[in-house]
Amino acid sequence: MAEYKGIHGTKIQNYTSDPANPLQGEVWYNSTTNSLKYFYVNPGSWATGGVLNTGRKMLSGAGTQTAALAFSGTLASPPGGSTGATEKYNGSTWTSVNPMNEDRNEIAGAGTQTAALAFGGPNASNNTELWNGTNWTEVNDLNLTRMLLAGAGANNTAVLAFGGQNGNTPVGSRSALTELWNGTNWTEVADLNAARMQLAGCGISTAALAFGGDAPSGQDITETWNGSSWAEVGDLNLGRQRLAGAGTTTSALAFGGQNPIVGDTESWNGTNWTEVADMATARRFLGGAGTSNLSALAFGGDPGSGVTTATEEWNAGPTTSTIGTS
Repeated sequence: MAEYKGIHGTKIQNYTSDPANPLQGEVWYNSTTNSLKYFYVNPGSWATGGVLNTGRKMLSGAGTQTAALAFSGTLASPPGGSTGATEKYNGSTWTSVNPMNEDRNEIAGAGTQTAALAFGGPNASNNTELWNGTNWTEVNDLNLTRMLLAGAGANNTAVLAFGGQNGNTPVGSRSALTELWNGTNWTEVADLNAARMQLAGCGISTAALAFGGDAPSGQDITETWNGSSWAEVGDLNLGRQRLAGAGTTTSALAFGGQNPIVGDTESWNGTNWTEVADMATARRFLGGAGTSNLSALAFGGDPGSGVTTATEEWNAGPTTSTIGTS
C-alpha cells in the first residue's frame, strides 16, 4: 500500500496550529488539539436543516443560511389559502414571529432577517411591507401591481423588484418592468431584456442577478443588473421556472423549480453555471436565502403532493476536517 510520503512527497507534519494555506488533500497533526486533520475543497452538498413550523409553498425569504427569514405563502389544503406567517431561522431551528399585515402568496422579498422587504402578490396587489426585526409595517406601493416576481437587496432600504405577471391581466401577461426602492418610494428603472414570471433573483439593488422563469415555458435566461441596465449573460444548464436562488452577481446558487419538478442545483461563478449536487427533496415554489454559492438555505415549497416543511442547507468550499484525536 502506498504511503502518504510517496503520494505527496512529504511526511505528515506536526503543527501547533492549523496551517494558514493548506493544499488540497494535505494531512497534518495539530499538537495543540491532539488531532489529525486534513484539508479538501468541498464541491458542495445539501444537508437536512430544521423544519418550518408552517408548511407552505409560494413563499419568500431573505437573509443568510444561519439567519434567515421566511414569510407569506400558500398553506396545505385544507385549510388552504394564503398566509402571512413569518418565521426566523438561527442555523438549526425555525421560530414563529409576528405575521405580515396581509396574508399573501406569490410575492417577492429581499433583505436580512432584521431588515427585510416584501412586495407584490395576487389579486392585483402592489402592497409593500417592511420588516424591522419585530414587526411588519405597510409602506408605499409598487407602481405596477404584479405577482410571481423576483427581488434583490441587501436590506429594506435599497431593493430591486423585477419581472412577474401583471396584475388584473390574463395569465400570460408577463412583465419586464424593474422598480427600485429607496427606503420610501418605488421608482421605475430599466426593463429586463426578457419579460417573464416565476423567475428567481439575488444580489443587491446595484448588482443583481435574474435567472430562469416562465416565458411561457421554463427559461434558462440569465441577466445581470449593474445599477442602470440589464445584460444577458450565460444561460442556466436547465431551463426552469418556480425556482429559488441565493448569492451575488459573481457567486450565486440556483435550486429547485419545475421542468418537471426538480432538485437540480447550479452554481454561478460570475460567467457560467455549473451543475452541482441535487437537493434531497425536489420541489417548486420554494423559498431561498444565502450570500454566495458556498452557503445557502432552501425551505418550504411544493414537492408535487401539496406542501413541505423541509429545509436544506448548502455548504461548499474549503473545509478542514478532523480525522481523529489522540
